[in-house]
Amino acid sequence: MDATAQLDTIVRLFEQLGVEVRQERLGGSGGGLCRIRGRRVVFIDLDADAATRLDRCVTALATVPEAAAVYISPELREWMDNLRASESSEGNTPTT
Repeated sequence: MDATAQLDTIVRLFEQLGVEVRQERLGGSGGGLCRIRGRRVVFIDLDADAATRLDRCVTALATVPEAAAVYISPELREWMDNLRASESSEGNTPTT
């Protein structure tokens, strides 16, 4: 699966999980997950390349606890698990 198809899958997952998705031009940083007035919102930077957008989205999805309860392809699930393990070993705990 290429980066664009993976990104489309992740966008659908965010929507399924009740996370608002905003695709906007943000200068190339790639975006990320935040809370606005208590609601989770993921920003996807249209100025970033596809690989950066995908990496930021997978990183954000890894912090959404409800993601454990939905089907995610084994490839993306492994990527998320590796991110969580990396965060844990560095002493950083992802937040939502």
